[in-house]
Amino acid sequence: MADPSPLVHAEVASVTARIAARSAESRARYLAHIGKARDLEPRRRHLPCANLAHGFAACGPSDKEILSAGRVHNIAIVTAYNDMLSAHQPLHDYPEKIKAALKGAGAVGQVAGGVPAMCDGVTQGLPGMELSLLSRDVIAMATAVALSHDMFDAALYLGVCDKIVPGLLIGALSFGHLPGLFVPAGPMPTGMPNAEKSKIRELYMEGKLGRDELLRSESQSYHAPGTCTFYGTANSNQMRMEIMGLMLPGAAFVNPATPLREKLTTAAARRALEITAARNAYLPLGEIVDERAIVNAIVGLHATGGSTNHTIHLIAIARAAGITIDWQDFADLSRCVPLLCRIYPNGSADVNGFAAAGGMPFLIRELLANRLLHPDVKTVAGDGLEPYTREPKLYGDEIVWQPVSMTSGDESILRPAARPFSPHGGLTVLEGNLGRAVIKTSGMPADRTVIEAPALCFNDQAELEAAFKAGRLTGDFVAIVRYQGPKANGMPELHKLSPLLGLLQNRGQRVALLTDGRMSGASGKIPAAIHVVPEALDGGPIALIEDGDLIRIDAERGMMEMRPAQPHSAPALAANLAAHAKGMGRELFAPLRRAISPADQGASILGALPAGE
Repeated sequence: MADPSPLVHAEVASVTARIAARSAESRARYLAHIGKARDLEPRRRHLPCANLAHGFAACGPSDKEILSAGRVHNIAIVTAYNDMLSAHQPLHDYPEKIKAALKGAGAVGQVAGGVPAMCDGVTQGLPGMELSLLSRDVIAMATAVALSHDMFDAALYLGVCDKIVPGLLIGALSFGHLPGLFVPAGPMPTGMPNAEKSKIRELYMEGKLGRDELLRSESQSYHAPGTCTFYGTANSNQMRMEIMGLMLPGAAFVNPATPLREKLTTAAARRALEITAARNAYLPLGEIVDERAIVNAIVGLHATGGSTNHTIHLIAIARAAGITIDWQDFADLSRCVPLLCRIYPNGSADVNGFAAAGGMPFLIRELLANRLLHPDVKTVAGDGLEPYTREPKLYGDEIVWQPVSMTSGDESILRPAARPFSPHGGLTVLEGNLGRAVIKTSGMPADRTVIEAPALCFNDQAELEAAFKAGRLTGDFVAIVRYQGPKANGMPELHKLSPLLGLLQNRGQRVALLTDGRMSGASGKIPAAIHVVPEALDGGPIALIEDGDLIRIDAERGMMEMRPAQPHSAPALAANLAAHAKGMGRELFAPLRRAISPADQGASILGALPAGE
């Protein structure tokens, strides 16, 4: 990679240069690998006749004739469609619309394969959640299987939510010689106001409302096709893919089943065709995802207060492209990137409100103007991020990208860099005698950035819930929830604890969470030191904490520690992990749990391999 652009902030340039130097050998290996796979001719021309016949046997006569001639391009469609999950249900009609757009341009599209798409919202607090993080690597492998037929000249990736988009991208990078675009579904319309939903959850936790009232509230919040509208991992995914230049400008937050959404989908199909190897605009995906694009993604995460899950996913994605990043890179960038957004759970507005206030084009323009993004990256829209400062508008049947307004539509949601919500990013890395962790600060009250309190120790979230119901969670405390790391039980999210701890905080108690599990973008006002490494099962000091030990979490200084510093010699409570080994398919994932890398190395099976291999 060339030296970082002088047009970027000194800290951004320094971190990028450090990543490039650290990754020089592995990135070179990766680029050499995808360079060997490049082919200026349609891929099918190299297939033996019997292989090719299998590849188009199910096609209609006209497509079969086109594909057998081997002169035009065939675009793969890899889809996460299912009709149970709101975020992926809109993808049902995408393949036919994409095929029609490609046919009109003289090309062919084929659904190369499907990938699983599970919802953390459905499995939250249940055994199925223990498959969630591991499903990302399964999705990556399924993407590779879909593309392994080698029939394709580019690919369109249809997916939205938490592990699906990272998995699709990791799989796509193993075929990084292929151009590729990501095609989103968009968020559902706004439902019940978030503040009202949170209040009802807390009333339910107090026993003041019943299940029927709670279900009615949740159904009014999650009520239609499309992505959930809070700014969790799914919508952080969409932010990241747009700021990395892997989807069309302004495509991330357009609602499903709208005329603009339909036109953006067909435009993505046509653009995929334009950037194939036989065209002058050849853009292999593996070249777009370079060190600068990864840094831009981290900057976007800080500026928006995005999901903590991406401190795991981005490391795994980078490694798939031969690039090594670590939590220190996140921490250093956080110091120079201002927080420009307040989106629930870090504010009251949802992503529809963010989009209406100016959305991604406004955000990217502000970050570019303040030299916080690399402007000279490759993107599916061409060279540079400038096209991503424009928003798509529909005029008749045509999309026109126009410059976004110079002023925010609502500064309570989205601000210019001159008036940020905070001069620093929304994520901080913690270090100390308990190991390393990350903490999301963008939604925390100013008086909760430092917590020092006695530990209350639990070996799973069910134990903590039981203590709450028994009235034992009194006074100030730091809840230690351990044996929740990737090797122990697949590192489930513990978002179910948010309403519970939030209620205690509202009562005036000073509470915090320290865990080797995850909390996702749904973590908000509760100080939560998460992703602790080493995890308890790997002998991390978190396993040695006992009830009453004094724990200090200091998000301002980036510190977490037990006082006094000398840990106990053996775990006070033995964890019974046998209960997490079987049932709900968990036994099938045992090899993944054994092979997975620690959270700060991406919690990935790729983490056990040298980057770029």
